Amino acid sequence: MNAFRRRHLLAACAGLLLSIGAGQQALALETATGPVRFETVATGLNGPWSIGFLPGGAVLVTEKGGRLWHIGPEGAQQVGGVPEVAVTGQGGLLDILIPRDFAQTRQVYLSHARRMDGGAGTALAVGRLSEDGRALQDTRVIFEISAGSSRGQHFGSRLAEGADGKIYMSVGDRGDRPAAQDLARHNGSVLRLNRDGSVPGDNPFVGTGGARPEIWSWGHRNPQGMAVDAAGQLWVNEHGAKGGDEVNRIDKGANYGWPVIAYGRHYSGAKIGEGQAKAGMAQPVFYWDPSIAPSGMTFHSGTGHPAWKGNAFIGSLKFDYIARLAGSPLAEVERIEAPETARVRDVREGPDGAIWFLSEGNGALYRMVP
Repeated sequence: MNAFRRRHLLAACAGLLLSIGAGQQALALETATGPVRFETVATGLNGPWSIGFLPGGAVLVTEKGGRLWHIGPEGAQQVGGVPEVAVTGQGGLLDILIPRDFAQTRQVYLSHARRMDGGAGTALAVGRLSEDGRALQDTRVIFEISAGSSRGQHFGSRLAEGADGKIYMSVGDRGDRPAAQDLARHNGSVLRLNRDGSVPGDNPFVGTGGARPEIWSWGHRNPQGMAVDAAGQLWVNEHGAKGGDEVNRIDKGANYGWPVIAYGRHYSGAKIGEGQAKAGMAQPVFYWDPSIAPSGMTFHSGTGHPAWKGNAFIGSLKFDYIARLAGSPLAEVERIEAPETARVRDVREGPDGAIWFLSEGNGALYRMVP
């Protein structure tokens, strides 16, 4: 990776000038666990949304507008074979998942907004990355939600590979609040799928009349961060309305309450639902009020920085920082703020133990290194 960071390469692809390994480094920033520095990996990105790590040091980066980039020691190139994407409101090409067996399968999973009856909805596609990294091959859509909508918000769309090898995928309520409490619809849920998009037989609502069998948990508003901790537990963060952004531990079959309960209010100032708690509805582990607009989430292994072991890192789109959460239960213990953390869209621990993150505000990919 040292050669990668030292090089200053330019790649002109589809009209975008992308600067790789520009070597621009901020002065060290003092944090509660010691100094860190920010290293620029790539600039010139347009609406970056997600990062995926490949063997050998390269990364894939999605842009909401529909482009997928392969960024490595040799420079940057646009990847062909991306599924057809509906770019509408908050929808577009969204999350990326590189499964653990990529070296054997070369599979890449992409969540995206897709045109369908009624408008657009969240979908999942898979393809095989060519050996030269230039194209996805045999790309196909393996899942789409039950009904589209003309609304442009709340696609959700984060992906995670569970400890069980299943794919977990978040879907927002699509701006239709009651749908998050309707098991007959995928809106406002976390889904659990087999690698081919089929339904695992032990999902909680398999065999429940009228329920969508892909649903793992429900009652969510717009989950835009998802991560699995060292113990194999799945977590999401999700946007509240005016206040009430949540961090939730995801349990099988649990109802997280939206829009019946919430820690916040409607943008009008009106009360949401029935209050902050109701029997049979799960409580968040942590919430923010006012809202920070959380997006992107990772749990740190402690590699290269033992003080971060087990900590969660979550990006803030609204207040331009990376939140560090620690303790049991998790709670925000620090806000890491720098010019590089403008509108943080995705946060991941890299194979090197650095925190890699996408700044939508700067159109850039960075590494935060102890």
